[in-house]
Amino acid sequence: MRARAAFALTICLAFGAAISPAQQRTQENTGTAPQQPVARSYFIRLIPPRPTFAQDITPEETTLMKAHYAYWSDEFVKGVCLFGGPVLDPKGVYGVLVVKAASQDEATAIAAADPSVKGGLNRIEVAEIRVAFFAKHD
Repeated sequence: MRARAAFALTICLAFGAAISPAQQRTQENTGTAPQQPVARSYFIRLIPPRPTFAQDITPEETTLMKAHYAYWSDEFVKGVCLFGGPVLDPKGVYGVLVVKAASQDEATAIAAADPSVKGGLNRIEVAEIRVAFFAKHD
């Protein structure tokens, strides 16, 4: 229960700190844009090599996935990764992460630095995400 509440609070704080599209337009129209790029949120889908990956992972793949976990744990501690984890889809497990970055290119570079991606094991898809609704659950 506490873990879910902490997770929800983390998400609310992370997305609450982001500037809204309306605020961005106002700053752009008035010429009062901030000096530093505005961090946006990006959704990363981590695509494994095969649908059965979670069931038949090899020792070599396990080594890459341990490095993958360590990489994203560090990005989380730095505040770059807002959350992430596996999606337990019966058609095949895949990973999702949400990161803060100044641009899609930056978010893609962050995701591409994942050791499992650099090692050719997993592929990535990256897209900007704007949270319109977020429910707090107790």
